[in-house]
Amino acid sequence: MSRLTALQERIIRLLAGITPAPALTGGGALCGFYTFHRETRDIDLFWHGRQVLGDVPADAMYRLRADGLAVAVLKEAPYIWQARVTDGSDVTIVDLVADPVPIVADPRALTLGGIDVLVDAEHEILVNKLCALLSRSELRDLEDVRALLDAGGDLDRALGDAPKKDGGFSPLTLAWLVEQLEVEKLGRGLGWVEGSLTRLAHFQKALVRRLVESSRPQGRPGSERP
Repeated sequence: MSRLTALQERIIRLLAGITPAPALTGGGALCGFYTFHRETRDIDLFWHGRQVLGDVPADAMYRLRADGLAVAVLKEAPYIWQARVTDGSDVTIVDLVADPVPIVADPRALTLGGIDVLVDAEHEILVNKLCALLSRSELRDLEDVRALLDAGGDLDRALGDAPKKDGGFSPLTLAWLVEQLEVEKLGRGLGWVEGSLTRLAHFQKALVRRLVESSRPQGRPGSERP
C-alpha cells in the first residue's frame, strides 16, 4: 500500500543507519506507513531533542553518494540540511532537521525493505499538522489532518497536546485560520479533482465546528466527527 517511490524508499533505508537514528515524519510517514492517502515530493527526517545536526549531513551525503545517488545541497544550516537527490530517473527532496521541540508520542520502529526504520507516531504527526495549519496555508496539511482523523486519530487529545509544541496555539485561532482557507480555489490551482475538493470542503466546515465547540467553557464536543 505504500505510495513512496522506489527512490524515496532507497533513501530512507540508506539514512536509517545513521547514529543516532532519525525519525521519518510528515508526508513520507503518512504515504509510506500509515494513511496512504497521497504521494509526497520530499522526505523529512527529524532528530528529536537536538539543537543542531552536527556531523549528520556529512554522514548522509556520504551514504547517498556511495550508493550511486547524485546529491545537490539546497540549504545548509546548523539545524537543517536540504538536498535534491536523484538516481537519474527520479528526484526527491530530502530534509534533515534537528528538532528540539518535545515530542508528544514516541516514534515507532517499523520495517521497510528488511530495514528497521524509526517513524513518528500518527498522533505526533497529527499534532504537528495542527500546528502547521497555524503558520502556513497549505491544503495538504488540512488533507493530512482529515486522513489522520479518519484513521482513528483523537482530535481532542491532539488539541490538548498542541500547546506543548506551540505556546501560541489555540483552537479558536486555528478555527479562524482554517475557515479562511479557500479550499476549492486553491485545490483547482493545484489540479485536484472535484470529488476530493468537495470532501475536503465538507471536512473543513466540520473541523471548524469541532474547534469552536472545544473552546466553549464546560462545552461538550459535537456529535459530528470531522
